[in-house]
Amino acid sequence: MLVTALEATPVRSLARVRVELDAGVTSLVGPNGSGKTNLVEALYFALTGRSFRTSDRRDLIPFGGSLARAAAVVRDEDGLERELLASVTRTEGRRHLLDGIPADPATLARNRPPVAVFAPDRLSLVKGPPGERRAHLDGFAAARWPARAELRKRYGQALAQRNALLARVAAGAGSSADLGVWDAAMAEAAAALVTARAEAAAELAERFADAAAELGLEGGAELEYAPRAAGSAAEIRTGLEQRREQDMRLGRSSWGPHLDELKLTAAGRSLRRYGSQGQQRVALLALLFAEREALLAARRVTPLLLLDDVMSELDPDRRERLVARLGAAGQTLITAADKESLPAAAQRRLVSMPPPEEPVAAAA
Repeated sequence: MLVTALEATPVRSLARVRVELDAGVTSLVGPNGSGKTNLVEALYFALTGRSFRTSDRRDLIPFGGSLARAAAVVRDEDGLERELLASVTRTEGRRHLLDGIPADPATLARNRPPVAVFAPDRLSLVKGPPGERRAHLDGFAAARWPARAELRKRYGQALAQRNALLARVAAGAGSSADLGVWDAAMAEAAAALVTARAEAAAELAERFADAAAELGLEGGAELEYAPRAAGSAAEIRTGLEQRREQDMRLGRSSWGPHLDELKLTAAGRSLRRYGSQGQQRVALLALLFAEREALLAARRVTPLLLLDDVMSELDPDRRERLVARLGAAGQTLITAADKESLPAAAQRRLVSMPPPEEPVAAAA
């Protein structure tokens, strides 16, 4: 799938901007404060209905305004074009439409490419809490095996039900006799989720190591899935039963895949705890490349890569390696303060950010 156009009317500082996009690498160039990141965010918003910078979509509404709106045109392998439009208002909330009609998240996801974002704020995926890495791994698993897209949700529902009963038992308002039902439901959902995560990590591990080495992360990089609970549904249910007394005292489930970790290391040391800013940036890029190559190998839809301010802490050699990897396949949007920071291969299609109220200029 290919995103052929983006229109932001308005999003943050962008009053009315339309950009034509194509396959390969498009570089968005402009000085700091010109709205490059806002345009990348607008594209992400149009496709996913969310922001990668904030959990409150109303932050996309310009100061003093009442609406944020972004639309993207997506062309599929058969040449059919469809429009995804996302909007949010201060009073009526958000909408996400497909060709002007409300659609459920699964339908919307089938009509757009997966989207992977590199941005300074996204470094929390490497240096932040495990929950972010779990969610990211689950997102990759859903893209790799669409039939598994509901596994995370299914487990979350079973966990919430079990935790609700545990809280009632801890408060003296529920019966522990009912826990068997939710032990079984949670174990069944957990076993499927753990299997998907393990297979996803196995597909990513070697690709992550190769990409990290090529991008200059020294000492050998590793990606390892560390499940808290593993085994069959029966084995996980046994583990839950063994911890039932403890869980009843705590009022929550103390064991299960909601506590899993995806470990990212370099030279045997945790990148979360000991990695420098530069190492963490390279690790994030390597993870995104690993996912992209895994989906290409599986002949799934190639992710759209949104790389915001990716060049600023890479030396010229690493910039060349980065763009060489990007040129192989797929679609990428890069932001940069000036074109001189971009390798020649990334200057073939430039989009210049204009002063406010002027149209965006694209050059082949």
